[in-house]
Amino acid sequence: MPKITIDTIEFNTEDLSENGVLILKDLQYLQKQMGHIKNKKVAYQAANQTYIKELKSEINSSEIKPISL
Repeated sequence: MPKITIDTIEFNTEDLSENGVLILKDLQYLQKQMGHIKNKKVAYQAANQTYIKELKSEINSSEIKPISL
């Protein structure tokens, strides 16, 4: 029997009404999309750090002087 936990309370999904099943499916889809977004955020943050590191290296190798410290 499939279950869902809401606020630490378990419910049987088989007991849901048709509308409840639709809401559950929407919730599951939303949670899946949020997981994808979280994964993308991690990838973007890694890319951001890489670009910053590369830019710093380029600036250092070009001997560009800072405007201020």
